[in-house]
Amino acid sequence: MKKSKFSEEKIVAILKEAQSGTTNVQEVCRKHGISGNTFYLWKKKYNGVEVAELKKMKELEAENAKLKRLVANLSLDVLMLKDVVSKKW
Repeated sequence: MKKSKFSEEKIVAILKEAQSGTTNVQEVCRKHGISGNTFYLWKKKYNGVEVAELKKMKELEAENAKLKRLVANLSLDVLMLKDVVSKKW
């Protein structure tokens, strides 16, 4: 998937700008050079999320990925050891 040129903090700021009600969605999209579809996808994903919560979410996702890799490696080790033990020498 293509990396967005907008940081998550910038996305939240754009969504808040549209929520403030001073301008409509089309004007916000035009101002920032995004499509309406992109705006509504961002709204669906980041609706009601603050910047601090986004940072915490990213940290948790990184930790989760690290733990999944660790579990996968340990599972492979266990399978390898079971295989070695099950062989008759």
